[in-house]
Amino acid sequence: MKRIVVKVGSNVLTRDDGKLDITRLSAIVDQTVWLRRHEYEVILVTSGAVAAGRDELRVARGLDNAEQRQLFSSLGQVKLIGLYYNLFREYAVHVGQVLTMKENFSAREQYRNQQNCMEVMLRNGVLPIVNENDTVCITELMFTDNDELSGLVAHMMGAEALVLLTNVDGIYDGMPGNPQAHLIPTVAYGHDVSRYVSDEKSSLGRGGMASKCHTAAKAAAEGIRVIIANGHAPEILIRLAEHPEATPHTEFIPAPRT
Repeated sequence: MKRIVVKVGSNVLTRDDGKLDITRLSAIVDQTVWLRRHEYEVILVTSGAVAAGRDELRVARGLDNAEQRQLFSSLGQVKLIGLYYNLFREYAVHVGQVLTMKENFSAREQYRNQQNCMEVMLRNGVLPIVNENDTVCITELMFTDNDELSGLVAHMMGAEALVLLTNVDGIYDGMPGNPQAHLIPTVAYGHDVSRYVSDEKSSLGRGGMASKCHTAAKAAAEGIRVIIANGHAPEILIRLAEHPEATPHTEFIPAPRT
């Protein structure tokens, strides 16, 4: 079995109006099931809780950013995991929710507890669905974004690969959409591509391409193969598995494992 972590960003799971894109979420589920049936052991790191919650409730008074995040994530996480549960249930796939915090990766006992939890889930055929616990994680307690979280999960669980799904095909040597810009297919271990990447972030999430590059470089240094690809592209996960050479993406070549 090949163990991989798939991270799905808010810009993949939300529509232009900021609402959850159920059709794309369903497509991600379909592809994840395909991977499981083809000898891949998948851990899914998902964003989308805040977007899901924002669609559920109109607040009567002004809330600051932290209050909004706590309120909408508490509502949205229930909706999001419910959608995943129902969609995976159609394939008779059991899912389990793992809500975590940054401090769980620095305290040894908590680290081992969540590691053991996911190992037990995987051994029993349960798909872990991981997200940050936004209801209690604010300011310094937060991950930079779910890119950082997915990299930590990949390292903790000994994954062979980490797939970061976003809204572009990968890293370009210029502005995406510019006819003069070209997709960078591979990044050699230790090669710095930060000069090609802006710090601009999605309006729907905390991460951006700079964050993905940082996570990818760090994971590659730990011996994990990292792929940045377009989650909007049809059957992207299947195509990456079957025809990677013909599928647009950027791959970070990992350091040799000793």
